[in-house]
Amino acid sequence: MTMNEISKNLGIGASTLHKWIKLFTETGEFGRGSGNFASDKDKEIARLKRQLRDAEGAIEVLKKSIGILSK
Repeated sequence: MTMNEISKNLGIGASTLHKWIKLFTETGEFGRGSGNFASDKDKEIARLKRQLRDAEGAIEVLKKSIGILSK
């Protein structure tokens, strides 16, 4: 199969396939694609930041409700 046939079969652009092959030949690792994280560590950091942001939002809601209820 040609690169174009493979990329069509996978449903990705030929340039993306070429980029992945180049990255693999240079580093021995597969790229994770745009929008994804460079490593599992980065993914975990993003998850923890999101969890912290959600918890801080919940704390603010609770503080406001305590203020309303104490009146």
